[in-house]
Amino acid sequence: MSDGSGGGFADYGRPRRVDGGLRARSTRGAIGVSWWSRRFLEVLESFALGTRLTRGRSYARAGQVVSLDVTPGVVRAAVQGSRPRPYQVQVALPPFPARLWARIEAELAAQAFFSARLLAGDLPAELEELFAGVGAPLFPAAVEELDQRCSCPDAAVPCKHLAATFYLLAEAFDADPFTLLHWRGRGRAQLLARLRELRAVGSAPEPGVDARELPDPRPGTRPARARSGATDDGREHHPAPPGHGEADVPAAGAARALADLPAAPLAEAVDRFWLPPVPLPDRPPSLTSRPDLLLRQLGAPAPAIGGPGLAERLRHAYRQLGE
Repeated sequence: MSDGSGGGFADYGRPRRVDGGLRARSTRGAIGVSWWSRRFLEVLESFALGTRLTRGRSYARAGQVVSLDVTPGVVRAAVQGSRPRPYQVQVALPPFPARLWARIEAELAAQAFFSARLLAGDLPAELEELFAGVGAPLFPAAVEELDQRCSCPDAAVPCKHLAATFYLLAEAFDADPFTLLHWRGRGRAQLLARLRELRAVGSAPEPGVDARELPDPRPGTRPARARSGATDDGREHHPAPPGHGEADVPAAGAARALADLPAAPLAEAVDRFWLPPVPLPDRPPSLTSRPDLLLRQLGAPAPAIGGPGLAERLRHAYRQLGE
């Protein structure tokens, strides 16, 4: 029998009320406030799921979702319908393999803009383009990539229980942007630790290595000692030909943009000192952030001091102050 969702089954009545269920923060209008949560719902609607999704919006706002758990590749939820036991919902999306994540992390670490924003707990809008550029789209490209399952008897996909899960998942992305990356296979702690490690390797010499021996990031230059022409013991130093003895250190940050530029005489460089060495992008990265960014990272306050209701009041106040 049906839960009132259609599919040729008899109506099974109103859903049972849930005490302490997960309730959508949005009480009317669209759900999702961040670019990544709205983009997620836009992608789902582009699969012609718009009318089916709206059936679960009332479930999400009524608190019918009992639990929601996001793990790499799989989202599991329990949604209370009209039957005594909640329906078991599962939405699977293949996570990125380890080799692809290694490439993503290298690209993120090589650009200070992305590293700084991620370490600050934010996902810049340009992140979607970076992921797509390395062959790892953040969002599914086709509905077939999503394995949607629900234990209810409704034949429609998504049913209202799946739809409610999608809305609560979008709000989970709002509360913690790293939930989206966690679903794709990399948790917050692991990703940020790896970015710090890669940034440290790219910016500081390893223990026991003299900084004067490191390559100069400017094109056409050699390590400081090689340019001096002498070693520590005073003997003449003859640098080895390229590829014979010099460590191949990958360029990072600004060095990547300057690597292919020819060395210019100083007299010519003075006139162009304040000009960019390479053309600037048409759309420079935006450094703006939401006024409630820190609040979203702290999570809901304890019930003794107001619980989620206090967080909502503070969030509204922060937005008013930011206008």
